[in-house]
Amino acid sequence: MAMLIAVNVGMPRDVPWNGRVTHTGVWKQPVTGPRMVRKLNIDGDGQGDRNGHGGPYRAVLVYQMDSYRYWQKYLHRNDFTHGQFGENFTVDGLPDDEVCIGDRYRVGDALFEVTQPRVTCYRVALRMDEPRMPALLVAHGRPGFYLKVLAEGAVQAGDEIVKVSTGPEAMTVAEIDAVLYRPGRSRAQVERALRIPALSPGWKTSMQSLMDEYDSKGRAGGSTALTAAAGSPPPAWPGFRPLVVTHIAPESMSIFSFTFAAIDGSALPPALPGQFVTVRMHPDPQGAPVVRSYSLSGRPGDTHYRISVKQEPHGAGSGYLHRHVAVDDVLEVAAPRGTFTLEQDEAAVVLISAGVGATPVLSMLHELADNRDRRPVWWLHGARDGTEHPFAEEARALLSRLPGGRLHVAYSRPREDDRPGDDYTSTGRLTPQLLLTLGLPPDANAYICGPVGFMDDMTQALVGCGLDPAQIHTETFGSVTAITPGVVPTDAPAPHMPAHPAGPGTGASVSFARTGLVVPWDPGYGTLLELAEACDIPVRWSCRTGVCHTCETAVVSGRVDYSPDPIDLPAEGNALICCSQPPADITLDL
Repeated sequence: MAMLIAVNVGMPRDVPWNGRVTHTGVWKQPVTGPRMVRKLNIDGDGQGDRNGHGGPYRAVLVYQMDSYRYWQKYLHRNDFTHGQFGENFTVDGLPDDEVCIGDRYRVGDALFEVTQPRVTCYRVALRMDEPRMPALLVAHGRPGFYLKVLAEGAVQAGDEIVKVSTGPEAMTVAEIDAVLYRPGRSRAQVERALRIPALSPGWKTSMQSLMDEYDSKGRAGGSTALTAAAGSPPPAWPGFRPLVVTHIAPESMSIFSFTFAAIDGSALPPALPGQFVTVRMHPDPQGAPVVRSYSLSGRPGDTHYRISVKQEPHGAGSGYLHRHVAVDDVLEVAAPRGTFTLEQDEAAVVLISAGVGATPVLSMLHELADNRDRRPVWWLHGARDGTEHPFAEEARALLSRLPGGRLHVAYSRPREDDRPGDDYTSTGRLTPQLLLTLGLPPDANAYICGPVGFMDDMTQALVGCGLDPAQIHTETFGSVTAITPGVVPTDAPAPHMPAHPAGPGTGASVSFARTGLVVPWDPGYGTLLELAEACDIPVRWSCRTGVCHTCETAVVSGRVDYSPDPIDLPAEGNALICCSQPPADITLDL
């Protein structure tokens, strides 16, 4: 007979952690007497980060006394108290390898349904004072699980836990946890998981991503169920290779295009529409290289690559390209990468850009025109005036080949000789109000590239037009948007060289392609993630132990060593920076 041993609650609080502050509700304390269980939590309880915890499908977290005993022995500890693992219900019975998704249980006056395993994150490591804990929970098949409250009611320690029904497919918590996080999963397991009505929406989305991988060629290794970074095909070649500049052309007053070809005249591997390449330059032969990433703006099926670069006033990379690179010069270029690519489906397409942001979506427009795509295709572009309007004639020519091609160009400050109706459609910026007047179909896939504020505005506008946020794709030229769950935001300085207490490192060079930093490695940093954090480079992470793959990052050149080894390897050409170190020079897409 299963029994509720303790009811544990706790409100979120700010906790010092790694020189920062994290807002977390992982500290739970047992309470005496009955407590009312509501649809979202237990009276007196709260969650600090609703993106990863809480909500109707994660109202109550359960952990088992058998796992307490297991970890006490494994970790050689005897200091555990109820709520030690951040759980609301400490129970005797209900092991993860027997409880199934969709099982229903009555406890006291309340009725519950099992919806998903616990998603491991760094906060359980913080609570346990054991950095390995997120990985250990998954590796040892003891994650715990969440309950949905089907009928509210009072519960208390000592209540019997009565099983009411078994979930369809009889898929255990431990099994489905392994399907998502560990290698060796099968298509049959994924299909079973998708047939469970009680499975939480987030896990259904992850399982559907795994199924989509089985239905397509996919890429070598990795899991798009854990990260979009695994969705790009493997790079066509490792590291950098020399390519020759065959053509240079102005596209506007500030934007120039550079065309690269193989030195031996062979065809370059095809790129996907929307991808980018990384270029390594040596302005100072005695100094550190300058590494920059640029979107491909040409036809994806061409045997050569075209990038289009805006000359920034103080840009080291753009300045070098514009002032010093000539036809027949040779540059080091990495293979095309990126997940900002055109979806292969039947939905209408909306391409939105501002300034040099036109580059990746222009490549998509080439692809659509080459295929004589019959879907509705919108080309929406914002520029200052005709002198700052790149690819104007090229875009119009491509749209003329599309039966459903539609164009709207907004000039914020048109010149006297800019022709309304010919050169541009409207005066002013692309605004949410303007988008609402265009009649964009709510089932369209939208692709946006431009300044961050512009992309945010356009994203909100498209949602206002009825588009699902999952159908809206954005590409950022600079640093990625940080994911640091629960960390209290502060004013972060611009990326910089680290102030390492032991002085500058003397090891391998770590190049951060998106931020332009080249930093000598020192083992004192621990991991590449910690080095990036020391540089105030925006990063993404959750577990910090090689489980969740939130930190998965493209390796432009070089390789990593892992310590500890991740639960499952990332996609080919990527690395999990939360648990890796560079044995030699490396360039990361960060």
